[in-house]
Amino acid sequence: MPALSLSRILAHWAAIQPERVAVDHEGHQITWADLDARTNRLARAYADLGVKENDFVTIALPNSLEFFEATFAAWKLGATPQPVSARLPKYERDQIVELGKPSLVVGVAEGEYAPTPCVPAGFTPDSSLSEEPLPEKTAASLKAMTSGGSTGRPKLIVSKLPAQWDTELDFLEIRNQGSMLIPGPLYHNGPFMWATIALFKGATVAVTTRFDAEKTLELIDRLQLETAYMVPTMMRRIWALPEDVRTRYDISSLNALWHLAAPCPPWLKEAFIEWLGPEVIWELYGGTEGQGSTTIQGTEWLTHKGSVGKPVETCEMKIVGEEGETLQPGEVGEVFLRPLAGQGTSYYYLGAEAKAIEGGWESLGDMGWMDEDGYLYLTDRKSDMIIVGGANIYPAEVEAALDAFPGVRSSAVIGLPDEDMGSRLHAIIDMPTGDLDEAALTAHLKERLVTYKQPKSIELVREPLRDDAGKTRRKALREARLQPAG
Repeated sequence: MPALSLSRILAHWAAIQPERVAVDHEGHQITWADLDARTNRLARAYADLGVKENDFVTIALPNSLEFFEATFAAWKLGATPQPVSARLPKYERDQIVELGKPSLVVGVAEGEYAPTPCVPAGFTPDSSLSEEPLPEKTAASLKAMTSGGSTGRPKLIVSKLPAQWDTELDFLEIRNQGSMLIPGPLYHNGPFMWATIALFKGATVAVTTRFDAEKTLELIDRLQLETAYMVPTMMRRIWALPEDVRTRYDISSLNALWHLAAPCPPWLKEAFIEWLGPEVIWELYGGTEGQGSTTIQGTEWLTHKGSVGKPVETCEMKIVGEEGETLQPGEVGEVFLRPLAGQGTSYYYLGAEAKAIEGGWESLGDMGWMDEDGYLYLTDRKSDMIIVGGANIYPAEVEAALDAFPGVRSSAVIGLPDEDMGSRLHAIIDMPTGDLDEAALTAHLKERLVTYKQPKSIELVREPLRDDAGKTRRKALREARLQPAG
């Protein structure tokens, strides 16, 4: 069937399965009929506040039924949802609101961004507003996700996909009218897309407030969930459970467990393949920008161990050397990709410029190589970006907050190995004189950075961290701290 406007997709499924559960948030449930009716009323309330077609609606809500209602209410007006963390410090949220210029901010106190309208968490539309269908409107952009910028300021990654979906499209192994587990934060691109695409396909979505290893297994068992989204940190925590706890739950309903957003240690992947079966384990490598991706099923991975898969049919990929030359199979270089439709067809930035080499090829900042069969293997990150538990963190953003603290001359933030999160943030602070008040610094950072961007360890130095050109050699700083003592 042709793609359906997202302003109509809830009504489509509500007509087919009105009493089936659409979303389960830790036992709080809403049916398709109720989700459709409630978002019609909420969309009218948003329209009365001034939301129009192709506006941004900033959504600062935690994982909840309310998050989904706000998102679909925006789509029903032909507007673009722009999710941010509900725990984002005001300093950082202010920059995003200034950048995106939304017509409404959801989840903050009334008047906070006046004259831009704001509604708090728990907002209830006037009961006199109609629950009848609204006119069909389709936003030019499906979503606008936030990202920390390499310059230290956030940017928006605005999708060029219109807000519509083919409900019959085979995608992500999600069965029509199936079920999906989302234990990650919905303001991140992966959980947001996996959750909403499952809903586009009429599947029940089970979402948790935060990840808990045993509760995740209990939830799969209770709701007999078929598809799951995870990052390797979640898998590692599940595997760390005592075996009698891990095997207590019936999770045989799972037909696809996707892991992405960070490298997965081969031993952990093999453990899950042995536990759940190779046909269940799937991996995706790609970026929020959507230029392209690779996928691989566990069955393929066993014959190409360590690979993140082959490029999907909508993109092409190559490995580039230091002189800009295309490298041969087996040679390590920087990974570049581009959509077959051409550079810039999948997204645009607000607050940053896309970086590309000749021919419109773009990099996600990873080093790797491809084998003779076209499978990609990642070796390291070229860019400064650090991945902590599946979340992308740009050191410049954290350093800008550190450098604003009194007495700090310069700072450098690096990622050090962490068994649980993959990496942990380590801050090196150059203070020429005086003692560092760590309690005051912690309070200072809490005002400027969301929790996962705050360094977990701090080191004080007295020598400058930047060279005469103002550059910080983070790679050398990291390597020095990975050397054995002595």
